[in-house]
Amino acid sequence: MAGPLKTEAVVLRSLRYGEADRILHLYTPQRGRVSAIAKGVRRTRSRFGGRLEPFFRSRLLLHEGRSELLTVTGAETVEAHARLRTDASALDVAARACEAVARLFETEEPHPEVFNLLCNELGLLDRDVTRATAVNLLAFRLKLLLAAGIAPQLGACVSCGAREHLSGFSPAAGGVVCGACEASSFALDAEAHELLARGLGHPLAEPLPAVSERALRQAQRAVAETAEHHAGVRLARSRPG
Repeated sequence: MAGPLKTEAVVLRSLRYGEADRILHLYTPQRGRVSAIAKGVRRTRSRFGGRLEPFFRSRLLLHEGRSELLTVTGAETVEAHARLRTDASALDVAARACEAVARLFETEEPHPEVFNLLCNELGLLDRDVTRATAVNLLAFRLKLLLAAGIAPQLGACVSCGAREHLSGFSPAAGGVVCGACEASSFALDAEAHELLARGLGHPLAEPLPAVSERALRQAQRAVAETAEHHAGVRLARSRPG
């Protein structure tokens, strides 16, 4: 329906368009992922100033016409997340968090819990850039899998239900497997299993303990291959550490 649309949004990505415009990929609480054009935003005296940069949380006034591309007609900053922009690691984690949202939730179907989760992640990174770690990003992606309905089963063997000797992970089956059911799985050490369980079950604001590089790689592989197998989404590789 044509007309004005008021919504909060996080700018996931910004692309140059023409001489002075930008195409924005936005994530909103009630409209999911949408795209909009900000006309003249790259001009020195643009009325939008710097309020439409990636990772900004804003209140937007959009015009919805016949095109799928909305038009930004007003913008008010809610959170600029200026501090995270001063740290390369925080910028990297923020970009990968936005990328994961864009790929796993690419339609206009509303997922307000995903919008809130993304806002929480960007807020955490802004308040404390030392939170910008691969472990933090892993926990965020796990919670996105939960919101998408494809979180891995971690409490028992996904094939036979056994709760002991859980030594592997099967992306195709959707979770951990025991030694007797480990065909088509890869090794998952106890440390990696515990990391996945804590990342999925604990609040995002709760720091996760440091783990070995081997455990982190195994947990990252479990998340990445779950997303690829069950959602057809290939997430960007996380940086180590």
